[in-house]
Amino acid sequence: MKKIIFLSFYSLILFTIILGVIYPLLVTGISKIFFAYQSEGSLIKVDNKIVGSELIGQKFDTSIYFWSRPSAIDNNPMPSGATNFGPTSDTLKRLTEIRRKNYADSNNLQPGEKIPDDAIFSSGSGVDPDISVENAILQTDRIAKVRNFDENKRKKLKELINRLTQKPQFGILGERRINVLLLNIELDKI
Repeated sequence: MKKIIFLSFYSLILFTIILGVIYPLLVTGISKIFFAYQSEGSLIKVDNKIVGSELIGQKFDTSIYFWSRPSAIDNNPMPSGATNFGPTSDTLKRLTEIRRKNYADSNNLQPGEKIPDDAIFSSGSGVDPDISVENAILQTDRIAKVRNFDENKRKKLKELINRLTQKPQFGILGERRINVLLLNIELDKI
């Protein structure tokens, strides 16, 4: 009986040291060496000041910037989540109609013009950092008009969208997308 208790205690101490100390230090060390940017939270700096993370969406609601995807949690990453409204929900229908009208009016879209889903529906996490390329393109006229862009700057804006467009992961997973924070940082440079 004493031998079983000793072996149990010995195993507890051994595995605590291996799995609670050595393994975490090893994984942390490897991540710091080979994935430094990602292990620090994919933080984006402008003039040596952290302005956000590439992985967490931010709220942009002024007309001079590209707008992020709607968020059910106001882009707060701590209670990350969605509304969980189903397709028959009256609240979801009401919200999407309000968002559709606001988006169409703000971006001077023609009646019946297709609005991308990511401009109307909130993401599952509430902190999605990306929008579709179509969403970004539909916002360019509003931004160019508010910022008084001439034709040359409008062309740079479209080139910026092309340059920052990310392809589907591994060429097949997901859709083409653009990180809104990175896009708005580069927009300020035009």
